Amino acid sequence: MRFALFGAGRAGTIHARNIANHPRAELGYIFDVDQAAAQRLADARGGQAPRSAQQIWEADDVDAVLIASSTDTHVDLLRQAMRAGRPTYCEKPIDLDIEKVRLFVEEASGCDLPIFIGFRRRFQPEFRAMQRQLRDGAIGQIESIRITARDFALAPLAFLQRSGGLLRDKMIHYFDLAPWLAAERPTEVYATGSCLIDPVVGQMGDVDTAVAVLRFPSGALCTIENGRRAAYGFDDRVEVFGAKGMLQGGSGPAENLVRFSAAGIMQSRFPDYYGEESFAYALDGFITALESGAAVSPSLQDGYQAQLLAEAAIDSMRANRPVKLQWP
Repeated sequence: MRFALFGAGRAGTIHARNIANHPRAELGYIFDVDQAAAQRLADARGGQAPRSAQQIWEADDVDAVLIASSTDTHVDLLRQAMRAGRPTYCEKPIDLDIEKVRLFVEEASGCDLPIFIGFRRRFQPEFRAMQRQLRDGAIGQIESIRITARDFALAPLAFLQRSGGLLRDKMIHYFDLAPWLAAERPTEVYATGSCLIDPVVGQMGDVDTAVAVLRFPSGALCTIENGRRAAYGFDDRVEVFGAKGMLQGGSGPAENLVRFSAAGIMQSRFPDYYGEESFAYALDGFITALESGAAVSPSLQDGYQAQLLAEAAIDSMRANRPVKLQWP
């Protein structure tokens, strides 16, 4: 599967490596407004670095598109990919402007082109195993979910300025993960945050530490704690508690999923995880879906749902009150 990659920054570099290393994929083109960066990446991973994006849309040897450019370019590139009929993997969020997202989702509703949104947490082996066990009723009715996610270090301020903020850029992963695990969409969100790592983040109008609480139709509750820095390294953990027990999974000495029940404690171990392998898992999921003709997941609609939840959480944090959710 021959890819055209948009974006030669941090995420683009990771995706270029994964495409080049995938046994059923290759890089055809890399485009970035920083043409030198695109050329360096093409020299390292293969493919061409055209000076114009139009050369990619006119090329007849592109099977799929991967969008890892700055967020404010995503909708325009998605629209061009849709016109060209190219299946697309797009990094989250879909755009910084929710109205642009809404309009594009409406445009795309009449098109059957596969559009995959890069919520890679779904592809971590321990969380996939957790979701399967939840569907099989391993812990009975879900009563609460607790998610903790902290980066190992504060990202560069230049990135934070254009990222869309902690809730829209980082917590959005878990606004996708929690409903996926719970198999229902929340009806209410409350969010609050602080600047505890660097006051400059606050001067940007953002926070570096935040907590959100979701309420689901079943009555189940979910808390999500996000931070931009952990002295001990990347921290990504999920706990789901139910009537018959509890599942815990996430980062540690090795990836693991632990099941607690009246019968005892059972543990499954997965390969070590350092924060980037899930990019490769998600890419493989996208490629496999296209090859098999299956629907891609997470879909454009999943991305829209998570972003609507992120926007509601931002409104909640600004107003310091819970926000009710009404789904389209």
